[in-house]
Amino acid sequence: MTSGYLKRHLSGPGGFTLLELILVMVIISTVLAMAAPSLRGFFSSRKNHDAAANILSLIRFARSQAIAEGHTYRLNFDESRGVYWLTSNQEGAFSSLHNEFGREFLLPDDTAIRLEKEDEQRGTEKYIAFFPQGMAETGAITLTDRSGDVIEILSPSPAEAYQIIEPEEAET
Repeated sequence: MTSGYLKRHLSGPGGFTLLELILVMVIISTVLAMAAPSLRGFFSSRKNHDAAANILSLIRFARSQAIAEGHTYRLNFDESRGVYWLTSNQEGAFSSLHNEFGREFLLPDDTAIRLEKEDEQRGTEKYIAFFPQGMAETGAITLTDRSGDVIEILSPSPAEAYQIIEPEEAET
């Protein structure tokens, strides 16, 4: 008797009904619809963090190359176009680098950049200079995305390294 019962029970139709599958799909769709707006903001702020990390790596590269080569390097900014790039002083004139670091880097869409320095430069050129002695001009680079999130990259003194300051760190 038990073998017949097991045989019928195991060989019978299994799986989920169509109603159960539709119910699970509705629940998953509802959860995703609620989470989507917050994920959109997460990814845009990640782009802002990635741009800040890229700028910081260019700063570190410029500083180390200035020391190693004995030439002044500049990290240039074009705030209106949202681009930044490195140049070095070769034979009395600043020129683009002939490697990957010399190309123009583009900020993510809807991200604004602003450079503030104590000794504001005249004209439209905006840059931070890195000198062969290991010193750098002090300044604050501010990245602001469309949601208003702000990331600052700054150096408090010419001898200190630039670092990324998150809004939470700036308040404390």
